[in-house]
Amino acid sequence: MSETKIALVTGANKGIGYEIAAGLGALGYRVGVGARDEPRHEAAVEKLRAAGVDAFGVPLDVTGDRSVTDAAELVERQAGRLDVLVNNAGISGETGPGWAQDPTTLDLDVVRTVVETNVIGVIRVTNAMLPLLRRSTSPRIVNVSSSVASLTLQASSDVKAGPIMAAYSPSKSFLNAVTVQYARQLAGTNILINAACPGLVATDFTGFQGPRTPEQGAATAIRLATLPDGGPTGSFFEDDGVIPW
Repeated sequence: MSETKIALVTGANKGIGYEIAAGLGALGYRVGVGARDEPRHEAAVEKLRAAGVDAFGVPLDVTGDRSVTDAAELVERQAGRLDVLVNNAGISGETGPGWAQDPTTLDLDVVRTVVETNVIGVIRVTNAMLPLLRRSTSPRIVNVSSSVASLTLQASSDVKAGPIMAAYSPSKSFLNAVTVQYARQLAGTNILINAACPGLVATDFTGFQGPRTPEQGAATAIRLATLPDGGPTGSFFEDDGVIPW
């Protein structure tokens, strides 16, 4: 019998993160539910367990060094290794009318806060979990990004460009660039790392505006989390395939 694989999903107490956790659990993974809010991650764990998922809670604030270190130690105690890390936790930052962030009037503290979570938080968590991922025979890392990170789409009139979001969109472009740097550094290892776009999903993140369900939004991340050996790395995907940088 094959050994049960272990996954950690950050920001997994609701929305897309929860559905990624649920989807991996349905595939037989034991899933760590990472979340800042303890009551919420406990509620998510209970809900997942009721659905038959082998889930455990991981208190995790991606912006805190101590919190991330403690989370890595908890995963090690619980499982001894990590097969999948999904960096899903993210924030949009304060927005104005039309869910926009005007670069000409943008509060720099908003930029700092968004980058701290969406980029630095991912680096912090990934590096803390790498020793556990290296113990896996087929480790996978998925960074949840967005089509608004695409410089190609942002410079076009494509509908996927979305509103002007001068803090959020560049933070996801930054995340994509970091993903590529990890892929370069980890080339020649068995670790595959990719970025995933969930599309416009109706969750509280978007004010429940969007044509896609959280389950649909989770699909690409789940696919990248379960790639076979020799699969792509250092790429940016949505349901329909590769997204241009």
